[in-house]
Amino acid sequence: MSRPNTHASPFHHVKSNKTSQMPLKLERPYNVTVIGSGNWGTTIAKVVAENTREHPSCFAPTVQMWVFEEKIDGKNLTEIINTEHENVKYLPKIKLPENLVANPSLEDSVKGADILIFNIPHQFLPNIVNQLKPHVLPSVRAISCLKGFDVGPKGVQLLTDYITDNLNIQCGALSGANLATEVALEHWSETTVAYNLPFDYRGDGKDVDHRVLKALFHRPYFHVSVIDDVAGVSVAGALKNVVALGCGFVEGLGWGNNASAAIQRIGLGEIIKFGLMFFPESSVETYYKESAGVADLITTCSGGRNVRVAKMMAETGKSAKECEEILLNGQSAQGIITCEEVHEWLTTCDKVDEYPLLEAVYQIVFNNVPMEDIPEMIEELDSLTVFAKSENKPTTETKK
Repeated sequence: MSRPNTHASPFHHVKSNKTSQMPLKLERPYNVTVIGSGNWGTTIAKVVAENTREHPSCFAPTVQMWVFEEKIDGKNLTEIINTEHENVKYLPKIKLPENLVANPSLEDSVKGADILIFNIPHQFLPNIVNQLKPHVLPSVRAISCLKGFDVGPKGVQLLTDYITDNLNIQCGALSGANLATEVALEHWSETTVAYNLPFDYRGDGKDVDHRVLKALFHRPYFHVSVIDDVAGVSVAGALKNVVALGCGFVEGLGWGNNASAAIQRIGLGEIIKFGLMFFPESSVETYYKESAGVADLITTCSGGRNVRVAKMMAETGKSAKECEEILLNGQSAQGIITCEEVHEWLTTCDKVDEYPLLEAVYQIVFNNVPMEDIPEMIEELDSLTVFAKSENKPTTETKK
């Protein structure tokens, strides 16, 4: 069963131009805004601001970063970022480029922007998009760093499609094996950017394309692969957080690396199956070849906020919400929200039984099913059924 068509917009893609060795020449520098200033949002803003400063012929040096205003020791967080060049709450002890400007006004931060980079918890996206509608032109291009889905009247929808449908702008995705703090510390890593050229593509040097995105995100310590498969990158980025919760559960139970590897193996299979079933335009190759696929799954399952929250749940018996509040300094574990969205969609289309791990995580988080039941909940029963049938096989001997 495929999800309803969510691509009925003018932004179907045309064939992307391949990255070439020719110098990148744009008719004017592009203005860039990052929407979001959490741990990962600030890290991506740092990466982007370093590149806009180094490529003034391609990008306006100043990068606007929208910040949800907070008070830190009596001072506005935006003021601290703009004077001390450090996000002391969400990315402490990391020096930020001086051309990165924190802005508490969402409307003002996107004024004149050519490229928007969305990097907020995805449950806040509808509110942000509604505020942006009067202020964003169709010529603007976007990249989503969000992880999750939108489940509603249109079925299950990629967040990139949600942005495109609601703002009438073309949107791609960025995802990869990227723990924010390691990237911020400039430890070498890699990521995947997926973007399709829209039908209203204005031509080389006049619009955002793969080469522009490579120049915007690639750093010596942050290597970027740019591809067309927005669906594959988005699905892998969303579901790996749910699998990471499963790894956190078994880690908190003290079951060791073997159990974690089993969760990841089953999880990868369900990620690929979900992608091909509901987003058939996605490519299997993305899931095993790109950083956004299996590499991101491994990294996320070995650390990060979803594993930490799930591990504390196992060790303390506290709820997911309680663990988030204790551990995450006001941020969220996106796997918790995503597993609820996935359960809602799979229930709607009667496919719950085909995704035992994704469903097991949901039942543990929301219905307090014992974590110790994970092996039975995700057991592959086909081989057991065959074994049982062979044991009960009728005899061919004739009675004497």
